[in-house]
Amino acid sequence: MELSEYKDLTARRAYLTAGTEAHRLMHRMAAQAQKITAKINRGAGSPARRRALFAKLIGRPVDEGFTLFPPFYTDFGKNISLGKRVFINAGCCFQDQGGIEIGDDCLIGHQVVLATLNHDPDPQKRGNMFPAPIRLGRRVWVGSHATILPGVTVGDNAIIAAGAVVTRDVPANAVAGGVPARILKTLPAARPVLEAHP
Repeated sequence: MELSEYKDLTARRAYLTAGTEAHRLMHRMAAQAQKITAKINRGAGSPARRRALFAKLIGRPVDEGFTLFPPFYTDFGKNISLGKRVFINAGCCFQDQGGIEIGDDCLIGHQVVLATLNHDPDPQKRGNMFPAPIRLGRRVWVGSHATILPGVTVGDNAIIAAGAVVTRDVPANAVAGGVPARILKTLPAARPVLEAHP
């Protein structure tokens, strides 16, 4: 199975059966991701070097405004997409087999977990999986030790409080916290940023 076929499957949230071509591809991608993240986590030198390794990890270009503080962990890598000026703090774990999309200007705190797979609850089928993407809008701030579960979309400007476990969508401009997370308050709508003209 080609990576593009796998991404098509997960974009449709197709059921993934253990032992199939899709499952074997997941293991191959995991081995590649482990090699690249090992280089990142050994101390990859300059921020530019970290950006280059992260681009290799996800298989697409990374914006020059991207910042990563290692260590960083992922068990797939090739199903992550980033906007501009994204910041990822130390110790984060991205389980991206189901797809992770992070919008412009997002801030991801220490040891955040983004998990895009659920296993089948039937014990006889426990190795099988349900993928579902996580999508973070623009200017989302995810606090330290938060966990975002499969299928969750977080709207623009939202804040996920430290330690939250997010099981359902969070609307734009909301602050969500707790276990399971609930909406704690709504922020004032962000004012548009006007670009200066010469």
